[in-house]
Amino acid sequence: MSQRKVRVRFAPSPTGALHIGGVRTALYNYLFAKQNGGDLILRIEDTDSQRFVPGAEDYIIEALTWLGIKFDEGVGFGGNYGPYRQSERKEIYKQYVDQLISNDLAYIAFDTPSELEEKRNAIANFQYDASTRLQMRNSLTLSAEETNTLIAAGNQYVVRIKIEPNENIVVNDLIRGEVIINSSVLDDKVLYKSADQLPTYHMANIVDDHLMEVTHVIRGEEWLPSAPLHVLLYRYLGWTDTMPAFAHLPLLLKPEGNGKLSKRDGDRLGFPVFPLEWKDPVSGDISSGYRESGYLPEAVVNFLALLGWNPGNDQEILTMDELVKLFSLEHCSKSGAKFDYEKGKWFNHQYIQKKDNATLAALFQPVLAENGIEVCSSYVEKVVSLMKERVNFVKELWDQSAFFFVAPLSYDEKTVKKRWKDNSSAQLTELIEVLRTVDDFGIENTEEIVKGWIEQNQYHLGNIMNAFRLALVGESKGPHIFNITEALGKEETITRLQRAIEILK
Repeated sequence: MSQRKVRVRFAPSPTGALHIGGVRTALYNYLFAKQNGGDLILRIEDTDSQRFVPGAEDYIIEALTWLGIKFDEGVGFGGNYGPYRQSERKEIYKQYVDQLISNDLAYIAFDTPSELEEKRNAIANFQYDASTRLQMRNSLTLSAEETNTLIAAGNQYVVRIKIEPNENIVVNDLIRGEVIINSSVLDDKVLYKSADQLPTYHMANIVDDHLMEVTHVIRGEEWLPSAPLHVLLYRYLGWTDTMPAFAHLPLLLKPEGNGKLSKRDGDRLGFPVFPLEWKDPVSGDISSGYRESGYLPEAVVNFLALLGWNPGNDQEILTMDELVKLFSLEHCSKSGAKFDYEKGKWFNHQYIQKKDNATLAALFQPVLAENGIEVCSSYVEKVVSLMKERVNFVKELWDQSAFFFVAPLSYDEKTVKKRWKDNSSAQLTELIEVLRTVDDFGIENTEEIVKGWIEQNQYHLGNIMNAFRLALVGESKGPHIFNITEALGKEETITRLQRAIEILK
C-alpha cells in the first residue's frame, strides 16, 4: 500500500443539495490527498435513477469550487480513469457481475416485490440470506434452462451476492481500528438490477475504486455497516491485495447532540445545512446556503475541519494550507461531533477581521447598492475599517454603519430622553462655531480642540459627547466619535449638528 500513489475520491449522489456533512467528507479527502501528494477524484454515483435530481451535479461542483476544494480529475475535470459518472459505466459493471455469477459468488433472483412482501409477512425478521434463499425464486432453485427462459422473456431480475454464514469478516478502519462482523448478520445484498441495467452502490463503488486505483476510502460513519460486504466483494473479485484502506468519519450531530444533523434542524434553529442556496426543482422550496447567508468560504472550511478532527494543539484559526499540513486521520474522533452553529458565526467573525479593508469594501458594495447608496470605494474602506469588529457577516455592516452614508432624520426616543439635556442645544450651537475654526479635521486635531473647548468652559464631557454622538448617528452607537467626524468631514458634521438642534430643541 505504501508504494502506491495516494488516490482518494469524493463520490456524491446527485439526489439534491449537498449536505454540509458531505462537504466535510469532501474536505477531509482533499486534505488527506494534498498532504500526501495524492489525487482527489470527483465521481458522481448516479446509479439510483429513481432519485436523480436535475441540477444537483452542477450544484455539487459549484459548492465545492466555492469552498476551494479542488479536484485533480473526475466529472468536469477530466482524467485517465473515466468515465466518472456511474451511469456511463454500465458495460464495465456488467462484466464483473457476470464474473461473480460464473464463479458461484452471486446469483440471479426473480422475486417480485409482492412475493418479497409475502415472505416478510410470513417470516418474522425476514432476511434474504443463506437461511431463506433456497425458499425463493432464483437461479439457485431454478434450473439453468428456466433461468435463461425467464431472462429471455423479459422478466425483471436482480443479482444478489451469495454470502455464506458464520464467518468473521475483519474491517481494518484507520479511525476505529479493527471492526469484526459475523457474516450471518448480513443479507444477500442486491448488486445489480435488470430494470435499469445498473449496479447498486455496493457493486459500483467497489469496481470503480479498484479500476480508478483508489488507495483510501474516507467516508461517513453511515457506511460502516456496509464495509464487511465491501471487503467480501474485494475478495470475491480477486482484488484483496489492492483493497483500499477504510476510514469512517464520525457523524455530524444535532446541536443538542441527540441524533444526526438534518435540514429540519437548520430550519428549526435558523442556520443553513447546505453550502449554497438550493431550490427544489419539484416543490420549488428554497433552502438557505452558507454562501448566500454571508459566510466566507475560508470560515466554513475552518469550521467544518474542526468538527470531528483536531490539530493536536489549541489552534483554532487555520488556513487551508495549515489544515493540509496538520491533518491526520489519527486525530479524527470516533464519536459524533455536535454541530455548534454559533461557533460557525464566530469563525466567520474571525475571518472578517482577517480580511483586508479593500476586499471587505468590495463585498459590502452590493449591500450599499441595494440600499440606494453609491459612494467611492475609499470611503467604504474607511467605514469598513471602523466597523468590521462589530459584525459576524458583511451584510450586518449596513445596520451598524448606515449613519455613515445616510444622515439621521429622526432620533432614538430612549437615547434622546437619556442623553439630550436641557442645555444640549445651546452647547452644540457653540460647538458648531468651534468646529468652523478647525482647518485640520483629522481625528487627533479635532479631538484636542473640542476637548480643550469643553475644559475651558468647564462643561460636562460626557454630556457633550453623548449629545454630539446622538446628533451625528441618531442613537447611542458607533465607533470613537472623532473617527466619525473625520469620516463625515467638516461640512457634513456641522450640517448634522444643525439638524439635531433644530429638531430636538
